[in-house]
Amino acid sequence: MRVRPITPERLVAELTDRLAGAAVPGRLRVAVDGPPAAAPDALAAALVDPLRAAGRPVLHVRAADFLRPASVRLEHGRTNPDAYYEGWVDEVGLRREVLDPAGPDGSGRLLPSLWDAVADRASRAGYVELPPGGVVLVSGSLLLGGGLPFDVTVHLELSPAALDRRTDPEQRWTLPAFARYADEVAPAAFADVVVRADDPRHPALVEAG
Repeated sequence: MRVRPITPERLVAELTDRLAGAAVPGRLRVAVDGPPAAAPDALAAALVDPLRAAGRPVLHVRAADFLRPASVRLEHGRTNPDAYYEGWVDEVGLRREVLDPAGPDGSGRLLPSLWDAVADRASRAGYVELPPGGVVLVSGSLLLGGGLPFDVTVHLELSPAALDRRTDPEQRWTLPAFARYADEVAPAAFADVVVRADDPRHPALVEAG
């Protein structure tokens, strides 16, 4: 294993090259996975324009827009790390409305958001047509290891100390969930791309030696 320092700009460029050059039946389904402190949504957003410039239609979907209703999500309280780990994201809805339609036999008719967690109601978003050859970027936390059908997986890894240091005080209750994720799923052991993101100004790619 080799750890290669890289600038944030170069990271986006290298990921763009990799994704733009990937050919799969239907559309390319990409997970950008990491705790909020690693800003997976920001990295996915940064890939949108470069991929479009490379000729790939793109849709960015946030897992935060596919949460389960509060009555289900918060059944065991607002700060239950086990509930956060096991059932906050509506994986069935994400698969039904995004990943399956983007797959080899899918229609390409994708829903960019399903649930408005603030209003706690359906987002009422309209469907978007993503043509063959397009890329759907799904960003968020705890996305890997649950059987969701991604073609390329990117994992942003933080050391326990960095995760503790960079997690917003109001979100510190989620730390045990990320400890479980690292222990039970170990996404850094199998993700296609692993980025060490302890310092957002100085990321590093983890590569096979």
